Amino acid sequence: MELAKTHGSMYTLWFGRIPVVILNGFQAVKDGMTTHPEDVSGRLLSPFLTAMAKGKGIILASGRNWKQQRRFGIMTLRNLGMGKKGLERRVQEEASHLVEFFMNLKGRPVDPSFPLFHSISNVICAVVFGYHFSDEDKAFHELIHATEKIFQFIGSFVHQMYEVLPWLLRRLPGPHKKALACYDVVSSFARKEIRRHVERGIPAEPQDFIDFYLAEIEKSKEGPKPKYDEENLVHVINDLFLGGSETSSTTLYWGLLYMVVNPDIQAKVQKELDVVLGPTQLICYEDRRRLPYTNAVVHEIQRFSNIVFVGVPRLCVRNTTLLGFPLKKGTIVIPNIASVLYDPEQWETPRQFNPGHFLDKEGNFIPREAFLPFSAENIPGLFLLKERLLCCMTPNCS
Repeated sequence: MELAKTHGSMYTLWFGRIPVVILNGFQAVKDGMTTHPEDVSGRLLSPFLTAMAKGKGIILASGRNWKQQRRFGIMTLRNLGMGKKGLERRVQEEASHLVEFFMNLKGRPVDPSFPLFHSISNVICAVVFGYHFSDEDKAFHELIHATEKIFQFIGSFVHQMYEVLPWLLRRLPGPHKKALACYDVVSSFARKEIRRHVERGIPAEPQDFIDFYLAEIEKSKEGPKPKYDEENLVHVINDLFLGGSETSSTTLYWGLLYMVVNPDIQAKVQKELDVVLGPTQLICYEDRRRLPYTNAVVHEIQRFSNIVFVGVPRLCVRNTTLLGFPLKKGTIVIPNIASVLYDPEQWETPRQFNPGHFLDKEGNFIPREAFLPFSAENIPGLFLLKERLLCCMTPNCS
């Protein structure tokens, strides 16, 4: 963002001998990503991410495979009720457990990271596996531990070194080996669930994501080139679990902090919940229309926490033009999401936690075009799931 003050909203950074074009600010990110979206639809697969997912799944895939898996993921998530009551009840159950956990502490200090991650992950598990896990389940604890280690490694200095010198790091021990082993743990967990579903048989009416995918595998066998297989399913499950649980639980983690340091805002949220819903009623997704201030606070938490500050790198698949500048095929383009969420031309007080960014003068909720939480690119079904999670996990608890 500092470089943009000197070089403008679109500039080049050199990573060694590789030029990378950075888009800075809402207008540049919007125009750069939407003017010729197909031209910048390529996926940049770094050495470590390639070693991890091997080009399978959705988040870490590219080309035709990425498009097929993404299209199927969107369709299936919608079929599983990304706007229906069944999933919402699951979210409400987890929210109730979360409220009960905090109430039982009776004011004692606590690190809420595990209960938050556990609650969010259980909703994802209900969608993908068809059931949730108890607090004492050892396999689930191992899964969460492995997930934490992966995210701790990504962004570390050794991770950066791996991307620069993969041929060397592949031959050396270190935290990169542990991170890859942790991804194998997550993959092994997914494979066990797939085996359990296969042994049970595919029901006439699929109940969860794995059911839908296994049914699609059977259908695609009739074609000349199968589009779907169990290895892709493993990595799609990993994507849904890693991409859905960590980001949502981290956002809630920040949300608790903002409520602690802004007791006046916390009091307004609680007052609105009490007046509209009463002291015991659980919040549901449709209630956001009757809770404009609470809805604004949830959105501001996502904006201000800015947990994914740089978007997924894109690759130009053909020669194109971005913001009037010619770009060659193979050029890497990175949208700076932080610069959008903190753009002074879009937000009145970008560096302050201010729910008023999403309210008009009458106190009604207003959507903002520059609101791009998580990244400029989201799986629509997964983004809706995240939004529903963050809305319905709001604890209605004095």
